[in-house]
Amino acid sequence: MRNRDKVRYQLFLEPRLAERLEEIAAKPGVARSDILVAALDAWLTRQGSHELDDRFGGRLDRMSLQIGRVGRDVQVLLESLSLFIHQQYCLNAQLPEPDAAARAIGRDRFDRFIAQVGRQMATGAKPLAPASEAAR
Repeated sequence: MRNRDKVRYQLFLEPRLAERLEEIAAKPGVARSDILVAALDAWLTRQGSHELDDRFGGRLDRMSLQIGRVGRDVQVLLESLSLFIHQQYCLNAQLPEPDAAARAIGRDRFDRFIAQVGRQMATGAKPLAPASEAAR
């Protein structure tokens, strides 16, 4: 672009900024005007967008999804552990010798246990939740 197609401005710079501008402009082929135009353009562009969102938004969204999945997995583990402990200490009587019939009963109980965990996870019921949370 030719100089007559541009608008001239005068501005005042603090001494430290003027020194930095002179250092950068000391390189061959670099004009102070070009440096200031580029800096002003970058600043004005950045004002129209949220730089942090542009830089980290996608990454933060992915991390939020991953944390949600981890939370869901932890909830499944807690539900499973809760039901397992409940069955072990409240529902199951001790078997004297594990024979074929006892193993069959054990497999049946385990299958029912897994089905119950699945039902509770599907309904969103949380037996470990505090009473105030469960009432919601």
